[in-house]
Amino acid sequence: MLKTTLAGVAALIALLFSVLAVAAEVDAHYRIVTGPERGTYIQIGQDLAKWVAQPAGIDLEVIPSKGSAENVQRMRFEPGVKLALVQSDVYQAYVDMANSGNEEAGTLIRPLRLIMPLYDEEIYFVVRNDSPMKTINEIKDKVMSVGLIGSGTAQSATTLYRLMFGQPIPEQNAQHLSNEDALAALIVKKIDVAIIVAGQPAKLFTDMNPELLQQIRFLRVDANAPETARAKQTYYPATIHVSSYPNWLKEDVPTWTVKAFLVTYDYNLRDTVGNLKRFADSLCANFDNLQEHGHPKWKQVKLDLPGLGKGWQYYPPVERRLKACFAHRAAMQAATGSTAARGAPAAQKVDGRPCPDQERLLLLCK
Repeated sequence: MLKTTLAGVAALIALLFSVLAVAAEVDAHYRIVTGPERGTYIQIGQDLAKWVAQPAGIDLEVIPSKGSAENVQRMRFEPGVKLALVQSDVYQAYVDMANSGNEEAGTLIRPLRLIMPLYDEEIYFVVRNDSPMKTINEIKDKVMSVGLIGSGTAQSATTLYRLMFGQPIPEQNAQHLSNEDALAALIVKKIDVAIIVAGQPAKLFTDMNPELLQQIRFLRVDANAPETARAKQTYYPATIHVSSYPNWLKEDVPTWTVKAFLVTYDYNLRDTVGNLKRFADSLCANFDNLQEHGHPKWKQVKLDLPGLGKGWQYYPPVERRLKACFAHRAAMQAATGSTAARGAPAAQKVDGRPCPDQERLLLLCK
């Protein structure tokens, strides 16, 4: 047993040294598209740049964006963008549209590949403190901000509403505001609900003026509501914890969650493949640093590559490296016993036909 343990330690040390040695030789300049500047995605991107890319010799520039749908577009077409953070429901929406015959959606999503699932992002339904609403199933026919066009928030908000109530959000009730503008509009009573997707603790709330923070609160999931049962078709229960906002919340708040994924492209150029392999090695070797020093959400990330649904694929060169490294870490742990703006106008397609809401949110309209 001791011999096996020492051999495992030696192998891990060799991996670490190989990553560090490559860092001195490689000079790759890549970009990762994330999310709003006060959101969780951009912090995750910054962690990856510091604790994963840098040791692997990759200069990873962290780029803010509106969110997941924009990230898919930029991942597909923007030079230098090699990585993106994308919500699971947005990715699935592209897959579904591609499978239904939408050629543009297929062009966008089919060459994309997953590196690994990350963590769950909470969906916040924010109202004023004086609102009569208490639970999420009460938002029907209310005026609400559902997030910017091209954001994951917009996809989650509209999908959840359709699931819960069997109809889309009435056009006159939907505003496409940034998170900050949505909260401002909520406080001055221009809207009734602000829907926001962000991993807790979200800087949007932790950095907010305490006096303004006291004017808002979160709606809760009603476990007994029929709308809740319908939402479970796509989304999973989650809890916004007091510990995430200890100077504000008085009790935990049940809500919904959506998974975040790290995404790349099906690259076959030798240099790019080699750099992404080194990125994978560094991700595994420095995972403990991410969990210790990165955003608290890293503590929810598991070193695992679970099975995927139809139309979803891992990036094979990285998948092989990560699986080998994950297995090696698990073996070592077993051996040592350790644990380690309002109403944006509907766009038009090139052929002149009206653009359906689903395509507009996924930026499939010209």
